Amino acid sequence: MCVCVFGRMFCLLLLSALALCGCAQYSSDQCSWTGSGLTHESHARDVEQVYLRCAEGSLEWLYPTGAIIVNLRPNLPSSAAVLLQACIKPRPDSRGAALYVERAGALRLLLSEAEQAAGLMRCFSLQEGALFVEASAQPDISRRITAFQYQLISTPGNQPSSPAAACRPCADHELLLAICTSDFVVRGSIHRVEDDDDDEEQASVGVSLSHVFRQKSRVFVRGRGGWTGRVKMRLSCGPRPGRAEFLFTGAVRFGEAWLGCAPLYKDFLTLYGAALDARTNPCHIHTD
Repeated sequence: MCVCVFGRMFCLLLLSALALCGCAQYSSDQCSWTGSGLTHESHARDVEQVYLRCAEGSLEWLYPTGAIIVNLRPNLPSSAAVLLQACIKPRPDSRGAALYVERAGALRLLLSEAEQAAGLMRCFSLQEGALFVEASAQPDISRRITAFQYQLISTPGNQPSSPAAACRPCADHELLLAICTSDFVVRGSIHRVEDDDDDEEQASVGVSLSHVFRQKSRVFVRGRGGWTGRVKMRLSCGPRPGRAEFLFTGAVRFGEAWLGCAPLYKDFLTLYGAALDARTNPCHIHTD
């Protein structure tokens, strides 16, 4: 057993040697992990390694003490030309630890305890390092559970993408690629804008759709009045209800639709028509 007895910095110096000392701990199903800090009660500064090899899963750490390193290493071909990002969605009752991104002994705060309680989602590139989960100093850990879901995002072309990124216009080539690679591609208008309960910088936007070109999961549903759904986006995008039609594209994260590129539909038709004429469109969709 490797024991860190001189605090966080000494623990970080041991990270490169943990695999050699028998401290590695593997998930039983390679997608999700459940562990307990009670096994470290007599040496609360232990650092354990956890390896998860799926595109999505969860972690539940009961009675957190010490720290764990969560290595997200999906089984992908070594030649895959993609940038991998991990999005972390804490459970509402997650308590007892802070989440960091760790690389070569340096820590960057990803989610504090308060941010986890607020249900905020955060993403980071796997190139930045591993997920470092450090238990808070608490006299009573009996009511503490640190728990979250994770999803991996693979972005073709090594272009970083975050569903919580600041709003910005998409370049023509990004938009043409978005209709091929997005989790959803739909045509419609905004009929309602509400503040997000979890994040005051986000909006939950109700949309009415005239056409669903593609959707990864049923985030948009068809009723008597047609297709409807909700899209998460930054308030800085300036969403407003109106009759203007957009082509909404984006990613589905933890069952919610997050906005990617969203040009006016008439502007998209102009761009797409020009790409068809020049035979530069990377994929095809049926427009009316």
